[in-house]
Amino acid sequence: MFGKSLKAMATGILDTLLPSICPVTKEIVDAPGALAPAAWEGLEFIGEQVCSACGYPFEYAGFEDQLCGVCEAKAPRITHTRSALVYNDVSRVLILALKHGGYTDGVSRLAEWMARAGKEVLHTKPLIVPVPLHMRRRIKRRFNQSALLGRALAKRENLRFCPQLLDRKRNTPTQAGRNARARKRNVAGAFQVPTRCQSDVNGAHILLIDDVRTTGATLEACARPLLAAGAAQVNALTLARIVKSTDATK
Repeated sequence: MFGKSLKAMATGILDTLLPSICPVTKEIVDAPGALAPAAWEGLEFIGEQVCSACGYPFEYAGFEDQLCGVCEAKAPRITHTRSALVYNDVSRVLILALKHGGYTDGVSRLAEWMARAGKEVLHTKPLIVPVPLHMRRRIKRRFNQSALLGRALAKRENLRFCPQLLDRKRNTPTQAGRNARARKRNVAGAFQVPTRCQSDVNGAHILLIDDVRTTGATLEACARPLLAAGAAQVNALTLARIVKSTDATK
């Protein structure tokens, strides 16, 4: 009891000296990981009316298992992709704060949003596999944001977190500023299933975790070696995704 009182006292002192800050608005908030009202208002959560395959949100309600035009033309390797948020000015700042600013206090909240968006791909109790960073980039950044999200999601849903199942064997240049075709070329052959993990992947349901889905090129490049190693199904869940009002081609 005495130890708990000391811990509470220390926490109170730290909160006074180092108050919690909203990563989006930089306002003081009441708890670590909390967001200011203005940040909440700017978030766009994706509903259930989405392409059954790639998860692109439809403006109007469609029929069950509806596909967007691109997925009808060519089915992606990933069976289902789901995302919690539209990537907009607010979610962009939130994700960059996690990715480059070391804002990790809100990871459990972000994982909660992902769990709600991904209930369709979580019911099979998949192995949680984050999109890996190359060692050089991980050392520079100090952590892999996709792994943080994946670990928090696995803990929340009581699933196996298996980052060892996929390696990034090539330190690819950043995808920023590249079009869909260039992104696909950039990550082609960049990932592999380690030989020691082949038997773990064979027959497994895999859920890839990433922070943002832009064109889907990185996720597809990750799915290729997993399926080649015998994965029964590969799905994906991201915190956010790009949505272009004039182009539903991902």
